[in-house]
Amino acid sequence: MRIGVLAASSVANPDVIAPVSAFAAIAYPEVDLVFHPQCYAHDGHFAGSDAVRAAAFLEYANDPAFDAIWFLRGGYGSNRILSTIMPQLKEPARRKAYLGYSDVGFLLGALYARRIGRPTHAPMAADIKRQGGDQTVARTLGWLARGDRAGLEPGLAGRPSAAFNLSILAALAGTPYLPDLTDHVLIVEEVSEAMYAVDRMLFTMAHATQLRGIAGVRLGAVTAVKDNVPAWGETLETMMARWCGEMGVPYLGRALIGHTQDNHVVPFGIA
Repeated sequence: MRIGVLAASSVANPDVIAPVSAFAAIAYPEVDLVFHPQCYAHDGHFAGSDAVRAAAFLEYANDPAFDAIWFLRGGYGSNRILSTIMPQLKEPARRKAYLGYSDVGFLLGALYARRIGRPTHAPMAADIKRQGGDQTVARTLGWLARGDRAGLEPGLAGRPSAAFNLSILAALAGTPYLPDLTDHVLIVEEVSEAMYAVDRMLFTMAHATQLRGIAGVRLGAVTAVKDNVPAWGETLETMMARWCGEMGVPYLGRALIGHTQDNHVVPFGIA
């Protein structure tokens, strides 16, 4: 299986290329990881200019020699290339899996909205640097290369699902890149936000007209929470119950996704 790796968002951390390549070579010898030269590009905040990142994505997405695109890392910036890449995707792009999370949710959402390929929330190559990162990365490579279901989020239960960072979901609301998630379980997670900001994004989720018809909401990890002044007075469970109540859908409990080593795989749709 030939997997193209690129960075669609922030400046990449190419120091992960050697360890993730070594791990894949030993644990998944049937996998050929091909890192695009763009992984080394810099343009201010970004892993190359918008044009460079878009060109790298289109090169690999439209190349029939690749079975999947795996994103090196997230950060910010994949939304800036959507209007360029989406009209230029060709038939080979429809036969690929696309794997990542965090900022890559912009791409996963846009692809799923057009039913292009197999968008999948999954650990990225840079997660090899986490504590226990080999186990984290193995969830992605095992699912992709061998169909190993052990890396799937354990609560999927055969229902159509989609997973997003809450900041990305809120940014997608009202745009043509947010997919129709009717009858899907929506799984959200967040990192590096204060609780008031999480609450505000849950308000957007609860009242986004495009999300009417979802089957329910689950909550992944909320990590690296910034301080609230004054202190925030509600638990996450209380917040979820409140906003799911306003949304008119059930809150279905916690999920094993997020910016942690316990991040699991959630294929968009039915696994």
